[in-house]
Amino acid sequence: QVQLVESGGGLVQPGGSLRLSCTASGLTFSSYSMGWFRQAPGKEREFVASFSSRGGFTYYGDSVKGRFTISRDNVNSAVYLQMNDLEPEDTATYYCAARFGSANYFTASPWNYWGQGTQVTVSS
Repeated sequence: QVQLVESGGGLVQPGGSLRLSCTASGLTFSSYSMGWFRQAPGKEREFVASFSSRGGFTYYGDSVKGRFTISRDNVNSAVYLQMNDLEPEDTATYYCAARFGSANYFTASPWNYWGQGTQVTVSS
């Protein structure tokens, strides 16, 4: 059974930083592209970032480019999202996702597995 478990969310002031983590089990982690999506109340799930299973390719949503960095650790079956210069508009539930195949899919439906999400709130 595949499990993705996110952690690291919380309340942060505008301009602050957070680092999200996602640990995976039940799959051959190195064979999967890993991604982060987010969803704010009343909005669709939005692509944030992804990291390919091969080649080290990374992709970012336009709203987070230059502020967020995705990384992965195949030894520990983990993927991370370093979020800097956070804005109130970044407030959302953040979801980790896994996909067997390419990472350059920027909608939710092509992704095979999902975590339960971790809440990020940016507010003063």
